Amino acid sequence: MTDRPAVLVLGGTGQIGHEAVRALAWVGPVAAPTRQDANLEQASVVRELVRRVKPTVIVNAAGYTAVDAAESNVDDCNRLNVELPRVLAEESRRLGALMVHFSSDYVFDGTKRTPYFESDEPNPLSVYGASKLAGEMAVAESAGTYLIFRTSWVYATRGRNFPLTILRLAREREELRIVSDQVGAPTSASAIAAAVSAVLRVVHPAHEVASGVYHLSADGATTWFEFARTIVADDPRPNEQVCRAVLPIATAEYPTAARRPAYSVLDNSKLAERFGVRLASWRDQWQETVVELSGVGTAGA
Repeated sequence: MTDRPAVLVLGGTGQIGHEAVRALAWVGPVAAPTRQDANLEQASVVRELVRRVKPTVIVNAAGYTAVDAAESNVDDCNRLNVELPRVLAEESRRLGALMVHFSSDYVFDGTKRTPYFESDEPNPLSVYGASKLAGEMAVAESAGTYLIFRTSWVYATRGRNFPLTILRLAREREELRIVSDQVGAPTSASAIAAAVSAVLRVVHPAHEVASGVYHLSADGATTWFEFARTIVADDPRPNEQVCRAVLPIATAEYPTAARRPAYSVLDNSKLAERFGVRLASWRDQWQETVVELSGVGTAGA
């Protein structure tokens, strides 16, 4: 046995990264450097980090996630969403490690009305979406061993995300106006981390991995409006609410710097067929999150 980290998690303070640190502890010691420990925008720093840690699994949960800000900060976005994955993939191949990388439903343009397969042609509408697609390509081009997981509408009990924003606004405003013509699958970070852990139990440590892109999102679909109504209805602190109405609006009524796909539901059948991993419905995932937000039950379980 050794105390050398078996897993290196980049972005360990973020939503998915935080959950991955906990979910992957069974693999072995986990290293999760903070931004203060390593500047992920500097390739030389990242290479030195990976070569020093020498992990068997690299999990890249870091990235530029400010979708609208990316439209005017292209270089910053690409440094984290394209160049960082490229460097990590190169170093992963050099070590013979397995790389796990997260991408997004925003690589698609939303013109379909049935769930997207991995084989569907990407056509991102935004700088963010384009950067996530380019990051996927950079990882694939490394010719190492990798798993790219596209997920969608990610949230957690911490950080900046849609449910926590809605809960805050419900305590501040009597009326919430939420986009009702964008369809997707809200997916909890804890469910994502648990699914990745389940996949790694299939492939680790032999690394008998079918490298490629896999969709990994909650089962089912909803709109931002319906999700918001559910969040408000399930508020674990309802007595603090001042919100009296959640109203649907069109995307055109809520202009943003970046365009979003109108439909970005992902088909997860490849993940199930290859690894036997299936995620719960978005409603069930949300209910588990409500329990966590309520401070009931599962901490330390």
